[in-house]
Amino acid sequence: MTVRNILISQQPPKANSPYSDITAKYGVKFDFVPFFSIEPLSSREFRAQRVNILDYTAVVFSARSTIDAFFHLCNELRVKVPETMKYFCTTEAVAMYLQKHIVYRKRKIFFGDGTVSSLITLIGSKHKGEKFLIATSDSTNNDVTRVFEENGLDFKSAIFVKSVSRDLKTISPSEYDMIVLYNPSDVKSLYENFPDFRQNGIKFVSYGKSVVKAMADAGIDIEISAPTSAAPSVAKAIELYLEKSGK
Repeated sequence: MTVRNILISQQPPKANSPYSDITAKYGVKFDFVPFFSIEPLSSREFRAQRVNILDYTAVVFSARSTIDAFFHLCNELRVKVPETMKYFCTTEAVAMYLQKHIVYRKRKIFFGDGTVSSLITLIGSKHKGEKFLIATSDSTNNDVTRVFEENGLDFKSAIFVKSVSRDLKTISPSEYDMIVLYNPSDVKSLYENFPDFRQNGIKFVSYGKSVVKAMADAGIDIEISAPTSAAPSVAKAIELYLEKSGK
């Protein structure tokens, strides 16, 4: 089956993306359509988790969306976050985003290199006595909570944002030779929009570990899995596939 039309379940990339080079080299066409959006939980939804934010002395963030939702809910619930609250972020970019809500230089903010192990190193023995609140989404995998548990830390995870399927009725999956999915919520949205969807030879690309199980549970055969050492990005994985298959 010749690959000509590829659907990627993400926002369109900025200019000068590697996809432009692939199009020029192989003549394939890319369409970028997000399958779901991220929305903050309502105060009612959050309360159902029975989490009292002020019971915790440190918050763990891995995404900007959870930061926005955290402070939005604090405002809605009239929770005054103390200046003594510590913030542990997976990356510097996430940490810097806190400036939108707090005076950065006056708070205790720590950031890692994108890995859970770097967070554990940051915590070390100095912060091991904190009570951690891990801010998650409803589609986040449990790597952070698993590692926190393995290291004997006092924590609780709470959902602050949820994934909401978008209306995909303007597209037809059967018109694509290849579809790239990144998140379990992509799979959920695909079948919510197209309950009778059948793969019928469409080649699927998975990116990241979290989506693989969801695709397997849905009966989707995966043609390409990324990232790998040879293909750290979706663009590179597709380019290698097209090169090997002769398109």
